[in-house]
Amino acid sequence: MEEKGLSWWKLSLIGVGCMIGTGYFLGSSLAVQQAGASVLFVYFIAGIITWFVFQALAKMTADHVEKGSFRTYAKQAFGPWAGFSNGWMYWSGEVLIMGSQLTALAIFAKFWFPSVPVWIFASIFSLAGLAVLYLGVKKVEDMENIFGLMKAAAIVMFIGLGSAVLFGWINIQDPAFKVQTMDFGTGEWTGILVALLYAFYAFGGIEVMGLMAGELRDPKEVEKSGRIMILLLTGLYLVSFYLVVKLAPVEEIDTEESPFLTALKTVDWGWVSHGFNGVLIIAGFSTMVASLYAVTVMASTLAEEGDAPAFLKNKGDRNIPLPAFLLTTSMVAASVVLALLLPDKIFAYITTAAGLMLLYNWLFILFSYRKLMNVRGVSSLKVWIGAGALLLGVIGTWFDKTSRTGLWVSFAFLAVIAAATLVKQRRNQR
Repeated sequence: MEEKGLSWWKLSLIGVGCMIGTGYFLGSSLAVQQAGASVLFVYFIAGIITWFVFQALAKMTADHVEKGSFRTYAKQAFGPWAGFSNGWMYWSGEVLIMGSQLTALAIFAKFWFPSVPVWIFASIFSLAGLAVLYLGVKKVEDMENIFGLMKAAAIVMFIGLGSAVLFGWINIQDPAFKVQTMDFGTGEWTGILVALLYAFYAFGGIEVMGLMAGELRDPKEVEKSGRIMILLLTGLYLVSFYLVVKLAPVEEIDTEESPFLTALKTVDWGWVSHGFNGVLIIAGFSTMVASLYAVTVMASTLAEEGDAPAFLKNKGDRNIPLPAFLLTTSMVAASVVLALLLPDKIFAYITTAAGLMLLYNWLFILFSYRKLMNVRGVSSLKVWIGAGALLLGVIGTWFDKTSRTGLWVSFAFLAVIAAATLVKQRRNQR
């Protein structure tokens, strides 16, 4: 008889597939721009801190599985206000991530059609994503399984070709090409601080692991699952970015193109850049649809728990709740309008704000763990080190003009959530 539930290693692979998206394929360009070769150090530190955060979530999950995961733990630790605000911070973060992915897809498409405005491609991809979501949960799951394999293929393709160029297995015709020197002394320390946020953003998705922990055959294995997942991701990121900084001058990296495409320009094969860009679009589209799904379901879940207007939980005879779907559609429309108004900086603005909302949620996870599990010693030290590093990621955005705008956007979201939390608290008291 077949055992029900996920094995720990399957959850690890699902986690890797969910987390690798446009934050890795394009958002990393922001980190490389800011930190140069030191981006390797930045992603290594981000991997360690991500493990601290996930370990905190895993230990709470192993102690007592909750459907709401980090939201429920925040509510248990600090009261209803924390569950409410945590849920809406996560929803807001997913909305911003969705916008970031939508913009990244438009940038990938401009590789083939450079004269077409970003907002037009954003409109096309948004309509396609909403159409897939409207077809229902089963279509989303089927698509994610197929596109997950394509994502893995893109990564293997880059590492294989990049390694072949680096070790001289491919004859490069361009006389100007040279392997770059790894100079960790260039750049300012503020650039490393700015890059830290984008490194954390590339690990965004560990919360999904907590939400899926109830699907494990043994929820106590969620920590082991996360350990393998984060080790795989950290190793993958370090190898990838090592190849990027060795094959492409840092000054050539920009947000108008994936850093992996920039690094592969040295391979003078017509199909390489075009094939890789096509896979990037497919991979990015899958993560965008996953975010659309997460935003829609989260709004409905909040409504079911009394933390959102009741009409959002109305499902009718559909798997996708129609009112929540319409709310998601309005958020997508807002992203397209922003792409029209701010075509040059839209990706950096939204990605920064999305990353910051992610860090605010992670801070909640760490302090919920500290209070609920009554941690001491090394575990308590990990909480404070993790919280300190996350705060450095937030502070770092102040030192760059572009990312500073994203900081103000995240503060605007926090202000709205705080006001809504106060209103709900007063209603509860009445």
